[in-house]
Amino acid sequence: MNFQQNLLDYISHFLVAADESVSIAESVTSGCLQLAFSQMPDAPLFYKGGMTAYTLPEKVRLLKVSRPGPDDLDGAAEAISQSMALNVAKLFESDWSISTTGYCNPIINSGYKVFAYFSFAYKGEVILTKKLELHPKTQALNAQLYYTEFILGCFKSELNRVLILR
Repeated sequence: MNFQQNLLDYISHFLVAADESVSIAESVTSGCLQLAFSQMPDAPLFYKGGMTAYTLPEKVRLLKVSRPGPDDLDGAAEAISQSMALNVAKLFESDWSISTTGYCNPIINSGYKVFAYFSFAYKGEVILTKKLELHPKTQALNAQLYYTEFILGCFKSELNRVLILR
């Protein structure tokens, strides 16, 4: 699996220079973000670790996510993503956190759609949550890789935004 090296280098450089850390909670990307962060230069200086909680019961048990209401699609809701980001940051005691939840296959629980929610938290506050939707015929691995690259690009943008506001 190849990631855009310049993107990985940029994120690494920023976090090392800022002396800040990051942790990850994944569902739909199933470890792809953790893999990307482990490939970054100087990863041990800022990457505290991550976890994959693929099913709703594991998100509830490990990440203290509230069970969704009847209108939510099996835990793939905005609030779930936000809660995952906040709670993984607490678990790993990191400045930044990234979370993903959603579907890479069109199944009944997803309304036969392929989509992901992702959230970024910074110092105990959710600063971004977005939903990505892909064509239902997108292959699962392609969806996961697309989500991962897109989220890394958005994370770079948020790092820049925070740097400007300092």
